[in-house]
Amino acid sequence: MKIMSGNSNLPLARAVAAYLELPLTDASVRRFADEEVFVEIHENVRGEDVFVVQPTSFPCNDNLMELLICIDALRRASAKRITAVVPYFGYARQDRKPGPRTPISAKLVANLITQAGADRVLSVDLHAGQIQGFFDIPTDNLFAAPVMSADIQARYGEQELMVVSPDVGGVVRARALAKRLDNAPLAIVDKRRDKPGQSEVMNIIGDVKGRCCILIDDIIDSGGTLCNAAQALLDAGAKSVTAYITHGVLSGGAVARVNNSALTELVITDSILATDATKDSTRIRTLTIAPLLGEAIRRIADESSVSSLFD
Repeated sequence: MKIMSGNSNLPLARAVAAYLELPLTDASVRRFADEEVFVEIHENVRGEDVFVVQPTSFPCNDNLMELLICIDALRRASAKRITAVVPYFGYARQDRKPGPRTPISAKLVANLITQAGADRVLSVDLHAGQIQGFFDIPTDNLFAAPVMSADIQARYGEQELMVVSPDVGGVVRARALAKRLDNAPLAIVDKRRDKPGQSEVMNIIGDVKGRCCILIDDIIDSGGTLCNAAQALLDAGAKSVTAYITHGVLSGGAVARVNNSALTELVITDSILATDATKDSTRIRTLTIAPLLGEAIRRIADESSVSSLFD
């Protein structure tokens, strides 16, 4: 087994390799003068089971091309099996046609990864479960819920918890976390989105009065929805609001928005490499998913059960 990484999130790849007590594969992933991606593998990978760790976060297209070219290089170097480990799957929010004459880009990216030569895909908290069906190769979707629930129990276990979904679409995710937290009660924020990137909170479904609310979601991008939801929960009588989000995209002024929001804390994972602004924020904390990824990789290599990780 070998672990290889692109440039998207080297610290995570190194942490996964350290968990598995393996060195990262010696490879160069660099750019020509015109920004073309060039990959060169400096060690023998013939007949090896290779895992390429590369989230396709910002800059999404560059990191996606790095992943595809890494896969192609490994295929041409006669690797036995190539697994694309994509902790954050870019384009996942384009998983359906929201209107006429629009693409389903998540399916296109799935085709690209498959055609490049990947034999398997490993991701974390896909935006929609049906994205697994976009791939014609085995796809494992890991969940960050065990990592988050352990942290919530350690920090807020003695308080009266209420798990909150920031929208109706995230109820399944919120219910799964609530079950891990000794069947904590569940609330839902009902919102109306007028246009992309903006949301207007309408009302809260559930009694949050006096509760320590845990907002749970898979992606925070601009942060508008989350910050509005936090304020609405406090207005409804919540004691405090903390958000646990798997993928901290945090584009544009999102970090400043979180810093100035009603949130007690925003907790994200290291599926995406944190920016300097994110690291400097006193309101944002990062949990590592390296052991989760490392254990899943070990089980895939050993041909043992991955789903039992979440029992």
